[in-house]
Amino acid sequence: MYLSKEKKTEIFGQYGKTAQDTGSAESQVALFTFRIQHLTEHLKANHNDKSTAFALRKLVGQRRRQLDYLKSRDIERYRAIIAKLGLRK
Repeated sequence: MYLSKEKKTEIFGQYGKTAQDTGSAESQVALFTFRIQHLTEHLKANHNDKSTAFALRKLVGQRRRQLDYLKSRDIERYRAIIAKLGLRK
């Protein structure tokens, strides 16, 4: 599987407060971003995979909602995660 327990722990450790911090908005956005990148690569090779395309759109929406929440609560944390993940140009 592309997303093992070790990979999740690494993502949470890098973007969250601790490696066990699975609930913070930053760690969730980072996990969504990793999954979105994986599904995007899959769809480049399998463009007729409609269920994966649906799942990708759903993940993008979830990430957008998390980012909106973060932006409304703490703009500095929002700007930091955007810069760290490279989501905006």
